[in-house]
Amino acid sequence: MAQYVIGDIQGCLAEFQNLLTILDFNPGTDTLWLTGDLVNRGPQSLATLRLIKQHDGCMQTILGNHDLHLLALHYGYGKLKRADTISDILNAPDRKELIDWLCQQPLYRQQKDYVLVHAGIWPEWTCAQAQLLAQEVETVLQHKPTHFFAHMYGNQPVRWNKHLSGDERLRFITNCFTRMRAITDYDALDFDYKGTLDDMPAHCLPWFKAPNRRNIDKTILFGHWSALGLYEADNVVCVDTGALWGGSLTAFNLGDRSVVQTPSETKLKFENFTHKK
Repeated sequence: MAQYVIGDIQGCLAEFQNLLTILDFNPGTDTLWLTGDLVNRGPQSLATLRLIKQHDGCMQTILGNHDLHLLALHYGYGKLKRADTISDILNAPDRKELIDWLCQQPLYRQQKDYVLVHAGIWPEWTCAQAQLLAQEVETVLQHKPTHFFAHMYGNQPVRWNKHLSGDERLRFITNCFTRMRAITDYDALDFDYKGTLDDMPAHCLPWFKAPNRRNIDKTILFGHWSALGLYEADNVVCVDTGALWGGSLTAFNLGDRSVVQTPSETKLKFENFTHKK
């Protein structure tokens, strides 16, 4: 019996199936944690979503920013972008079943000494606090999705304040769990930088290197930051290794912390489309 964490799939079904074959994955005994962004930008978003939903007893995911984008479009918010590859889901005969299932997925999972999120946890939050904040968002998302998506998009506020309330509070929490990479040296979210650690501007630092970070009692597993790549330090493990961009799809074994990868078959070649998520 093995448990693996697999990085952002984003519709790269061939790589996902190759990786499951290499792992000799057994749905009857083995389990997967998926870092979210199951869909979008890759070539087989619909088939990927159907496969994971079919095996949701052993393939557990959290929501990423691309998954939320799909849900928002379903509920009539946001705009379909040129590089999006989720129209087949929005036009699928089983669209409602897929959307309803995706809406029930959390932003945060925890098991023993491991926590799974898509992008990160705000440095001021403990893991226990982060779990409660994630549940705040999940409750609104699952019970009032139209209201949630009407107010989800936006970059404000950029700083945490325990007195934040309403839609601003939900938006900040959601942005931390699904969009965060860098924070500024004055404790604010930075949505612009998406590159490597070596090229990070002097006024920014990765969220997991923030001074006095409070969520170091567990190992935080995440994806989202493909330019960071496989990263195991600072009580975090990043497993987004850019399958979408010509890199690889990565599985991290929670038992022995070993890594298995399969190379990309899906490198995007959009004209004037840069390495951004």
